[in-house]
Amino acid sequence: MKRIQLIVAALLTLTCVSAMADTERQIKRLKSAVVKIYTTSAPPDYFTPWRLLNPKQSSGSGAVISGQRILTNAHVLADARYIQAQKNGDPKKYLARVAFISHEADLAILEVDDKTFFDGLRPLSLGKLPDPLQEVSVFGYPFGGNALSITKGILSRVEHQYYAHSGAFLLAGQIDAAINPGNSGGPVIVDQKIVGVVMQANTSGRAENLGYFVPPSVIRHVLKDATDGFHHGFPDLGFRTQNLESPAMKNAYNLNRDQTGALVAKVFDKSPASGRLQVNDVILAIDGFTIADDRTIEFRPDQRTNFKHAIDQYHIGDKIELTVSRHGEIKEIELTAGERLTSYSLVQNEQFDQVPRYYIYGGIVFVPLNMNLIKRWGRDWHSKAPVDFLHARNRWSSNQQRELVVALKVLAADVNLGYHDWKNWILDTINGTPIRDFQSFSELLRNNTADHVIFKDDDGYQLVIDHQQALAAEPEILELYRIPGSHSVGLFEQQAAD
Repeated sequence: MKRIQLIVAALLTLTCVSAMADTERQIKRLKSAVVKIYTTSAPPDYFTPWRLLNPKQSSGSGAVISGQRILTNAHVLADARYIQAQKNGDPKKYLARVAFISHEADLAILEVDDKTFFDGLRPLSLGKLPDPLQEVSVFGYPFGGNALSITKGILSRVEHQYYAHSGAFLLAGQIDAAINPGNSGGPVIVDQKIVGVVMQANTSGRAENLGYFVPPSVIRHVLKDATDGFHHGFPDLGFRTQNLESPAMKNAYNLNRDQTGALVAKVFDKSPASGRLQVNDVILAIDGFTIADDRTIEFRPDQRTNFKHAIDQYHIGDKIELTVSRHGEIKEIELTAGERLTSYSLVQNEQFDQVPRYYIYGGIVFVPLNMNLIKRWGRDWHSKAPVDFLHARNRWSSNQQRELVVALKVLAADVNLGYHDWKNWILDTINGTPIRDFQSFSELLRNNTADHVIFKDDDGYQLVIDHQQALAAEPEILELYRIPGSHSVGLFEQQAAD
């Protein structure tokens, strides 16, 4: 009997040792597939749009996936001028480059030209979204050391969130694992598979150990989008809605007690919904998902998120079915998923890896109003940026007005005498012509033949420049203020092509 007990004990010991060895091999494989990314970035200075801000160094994390690619966050690489990748335990840094980037989804794909970088590395595959309360592991290289860090946490919820990098409203997972600077881009792992990419921590000060990751559905969308090397992004059907929780509102639009949905508040011109949906339509379902009065759908059993999730699963050109109530009549409407317009607001969202647009005329620096400019006021831009700029964010664009133009500052010269202290001034017309966008404004200014150019705001205040004097003063102003050109590179290329 004792002999049998010894044999059983030995077998159990061997089993435990074997299991531990398997676990160690699995962890070693995971560690080898997680890399550190070094970035030198130099974003444009939107206060002086012909210059770059001082370069700064930062680091992030990434995971090796199929095709000798590295998956990471877009914000790790935004406005990058030089990128390196480093394997776990290897002191050598390899030159890397961006192969594809989706700032919208805060995801990017890196490639390394020296293919020896991938020797001995086994790529990680993509898994499925974890269940609530399931334990996950976060791999990455947070500040405070150079070694790989592994932390554990619990998936607490999954729902649509505003991504801090882009402001996009997409599905995100929330976990309580420690996430710090440097963790960004690192994989969230369950069963040796990537179930998310670490995106951002909650820095509001009102919550502890709350972090967010990009879930598998968003990752798969971006990976498919990347197959042709051209960024199409997530589709937008071109309408905006509001909740329908008010019984009076439901009665007003002829819904019965059992019907739920979202009320269409705005349909944008030249969008997939234009001419198909109408204001005050009630969208009852999208792609077979019933929409509740709070505009959520049940995307998994007992889990709800914004109905936008039903649209996010599609790609540009796909057909999407909507069930709509119009004056009490049920209609089935098919829309073709289209690319999101540059901006549905008069103030374009923050852009990255872009050349800022500007035009200097008569020593006045004209720029479009966008979030890049507003955020140039720093972290407290909500309170420090000009009030007119902040209010403009709440105005919809239209065919008549797609963008606002700002006289950012005046480079003092004789030609603009009397206006040297003018700055941050939003224009309404140029020589009586309403300003549609920055491109058309620039073309009107460049092709002007009038003796004077009169700029007005919507309150009637004017700024007048002598046209011939402005043309004559341009070379001297550019030399005096050391500006390479009177307008941004590429501003008039489209016009030349036309």
